[in-house]
Amino acid sequence: MAGHKLVARGIALLLCLVCSPLLAAESLGNLAQYPPRPIDLQITTGSDGAPNIEPSEIVLDSGRYYRLTINCPDVQGDLSGWRIEMPELLNNAHLRLVTVGDIEVHLQGLSFNAIECDEIGSAHVSFVPIKPGVYPLYVGNVPLAVGRPIGESGVQTQGQFTFGSINVR
Repeated sequence: MAGHKLVARGIALLLCLVCSPLLAAESLGNLAQYPPRPIDLQITTGSDGAPNIEPSEIVLDSGRYYRLTINCPDVQGDLSGWRIEMPELLNNAHLRLVTVGDIEVHLQGLSFNAIECDEIGSAHVSFVPIKPGVYPLYVGNVPLAVGRPIGESGVQTQGQFTFGSINVR
């Protein structure tokens, strides 16, 4: 009987040692903290026809709530538009809301593949980055413009493209 109590105490002590760091850990942020911090991203077309990203690097803090506004001020039509992809960041963030015009899509943690600017305008993505790291931000031709299927993801190497980065600390 005394042996069982000793084993039980040993297991309890082991569980306390293993679990105490997990119980003491604090959240890096309130996923519903309002208002989100604004970030503006401009996607323009250079004189050579290639996309320009300004700023080319965005620095964020893990656990903070952000609203990324993607502005496409000089798009001329469907085939001259730009496709913006950031899958690694989106896979490591809690998504809250995507807004295009007056339409709001409440995601609550789901994901999406890309935003295509095929007319002048802006889109907004509200999110909380969860995992620190440096994530690529790709901007390139819409796939149809280079003879690829509509909605195809990834770098369109036959067309114009550039990369920026999103650094989450």
